[in-house]
Amino acid sequence: MDDNKDASVRKFLDLIKKSRTGKLKIYIGMSAGVGKTYRMLQEAHALLRSGVNVQIGYIETHNRAETHALLEGLPVIPRRRIFYRGKELEEMDLQSILNIHPDVVVVDELAHTNAEGSKNAKRWQDVFDLLDAGVNVISAVNIQHLESINEEIEHITGVSVTERIPDKILEIADEIVNIDLTADELVTRLKEGKIYDKSKIETALGNFFQPERILQLRELALKEVAHQVERKISVEVPKQIKLRSERFLACISSNADTAKVVIRKTARLASYYRSPWIVLYVQSSSESGDRIKLDKQRHLINNFKLATELGAEVLKIKSEDVTQTIIKIAEEKEITTICIGKPHLNLFQVIMRTAIFGKLLRSIAARDTDLVILS
Repeated sequence: MDDNKDASVRKFLDLIKKSRTGKLKIYIGMSAGVGKTYRMLQEAHALLRSGVNVQIGYIETHNRAETHALLEGLPVIPRRRIFYRGKELEEMDLQSILNIHPDVVVVDELAHTNAEGSKNAKRWQDVFDLLDAGVNVISAVNIQHLESINEEIEHITGVSVTERIPDKILEIADEIVNIDLTADELVTRLKEGKIYDKSKIETALGNFFQPERILQLRELALKEVAHQVERKISVEVPKQIKLRSERFLACISSNADTAKVVIRKTARLASYYRSPWIVLYVQSSSESGDRIKLDKQRHLINNFKLATELGAEVLKIKSEDVTQTIIKIAEEKEITTICIGKPHLNLFQVIMRTAIFGKLLRSIAARDTDLVILS
């Protein structure tokens, strides 16, 4: 195990030496308490012993004795104190880090929302500023904070996660390390008081730390890291046979819930294949700006924003022929996969629209294009 840790440190050190631009390493885990912060601090000590100027930009030990002890001997950049609504808050001091410009900075809690008045709304945006300035960053995040699987996480845990990071952060990371524990090991750590204060243990066991939930989150974390490895291979390993370049088209309507599902699931597919993707909304005259209901208009705007944040190109086209517009865009953009939502139609509507749907199927079949209906 120690050999693996040393190899990980040496690999990141090699990355730093090869480039003057900031490199990003992310520790990812299925939940709190798996040891992400502990491993980051271990790596900081290893880098320090190697003569690297490493600083702690922000760390959250949650008063875990073993983790807190690792701060000893590491240079820590003081946090910025601000007053907001009568309370004193502490935030990472982005400007001080930029001024000091260490070789490597450790930045915990990647999904954190900064206090009002900060330069950036989110800490992941602070990390982008550091990378742009040539500072190498080691950070950590739990899998439940990933934007594209937000609804899946809520289904598993029953909790709506409000602090989220866009998938593009994992895509630009130079290294992603999964900190993995079995469900039994994680529950044992919880019961021993190594994750939360003893007063919170019983509540945690009855809610988030149920074995079946832990297993599902663990699966998501393992899959995400596997996807990142596959993407890295596709970019860095030469291919003898040129594969078809995947391009996805997500077709959405003004139905808010369906559109959000289509956007998020297409984002996952595009992320898996490391492919460009487009969100298409065809606006008929019945949904023109002066006729569409305000709530639908608001949901559409929010979904366009979500799609942009997840890395899509958004197209809004006025047309009375939805099918022909989809076919035209698919041809122009060389789309390989069209993604649509499960249609909310009664039997009569299905019969009436069979010809239209058949036209779409014939067109995409002729172009060797896949059609995915997302539930």
